[in-house]
Amino acid sequence: MPTCLRILPALLLVLLMLPGCEERPQFVSRSQLLMGTVVDIVVNASPDLAGPAIDAAFAEMRRVENQMSSHIEQSDVWRLSHSSGPVEVSAETSEVLRLGLAVARQSGGAFDLSLGGLKQLWGIETATPRIPGDEDIRAALQGIGPDALRIEGQTVFKQQSDLQVDLGGIAKGFALDRAVAVLRQAGVRHASVNAGGDLRLLGDRGDRPWRIGIQHPRRSGELLATLELAETAVVTSGDYERYFERDGVRYHHLFDPQTGRPARDCQSVTVVADGAMLADALATAVFVLGPERGMAFLQQFEAEGILVTASGEVLVTPGLQQQVAGQ
Repeated sequence: MPTCLRILPALLLVLLMLPGCEERPQFVSRSQLLMGTVVDIVVNASPDLAGPAIDAAFAEMRRVENQMSSHIEQSDVWRLSHSSGPVEVSAETSEVLRLGLAVARQSGGAFDLSLGGLKQLWGIETATPRIPGDEDIRAALQGIGPDALRIEGQTVFKQQSDLQVDLGGIAKGFALDRAVAVLRQAGVRHASVNAGGDLRLLGDRGDRPWRIGIQHPRRSGELLATLELAETAVVTSGDYERYFERDGVRYHHLFDPQTGRPARDCQSVTVVADGAMLADALATAVFVLGPERGMAFLQQFEAEGILVTASGEVLVTPGLQQQVAGQ
């Protein structure tokens, strides 16, 4: 065989291995139903990297759901709510509980992990919601608050044996953070994880920031604002997400622990923070606190936000004002 023909296959192999011949990054997206909502993961990477990374991120979110959902039998939260004594939980559940209790204390109880019984009483997220009587509400509020739970290591103690724990205002954020951690570990540098409008962003899109649309709380299909962001979390709490109406009154799932009834001072709160778990808890706390106290509360955590008051006024923290005003 001529020498030139023997060299050709080796030369071809070298060319295929050059950086310019590698598979170029592209957007790969997949969706799954998790945590009671549709979760969309978009990754900007080579398909051979993106596919397995997305699968691993979904698996991690399902693992978190299995630990922290109050509806899954034998989850940490289920065992905690159905036990009269101390309960040993996972390190992750302990981490979520600790942050939740810290936000509960700092918000004066506006954020509350011990509202499981009250939520069951109203049943707003079920097919048969109802408006409870005052006596039933008072009974459901007994023993709740920042001091209702105590944690030592990974052991959780309840001050009241029949207390019902609910992590609905924080666990989804933790799952988003974990999904991004798994993607990062797999080598992904640009991704968006969206769980029903709550997002955790990994890097940017690859050449520019992610554009995030914020839903208007009263005008279906219309955006309140569009933000350009990267490497951050965006979480919204609103009275338009899960609610029912009776006699012209809207009853939603964001309860004021002081009254046992839906908080009335806001239509929606969007929080931008470093992590989705923190943003998740802050969005609920600010919604309950209301415009004045809520916006001041955000400053304590160096978080940014957009708040729509009950009357429809839009309030924006300094860090987002230029983006919102420019639209």
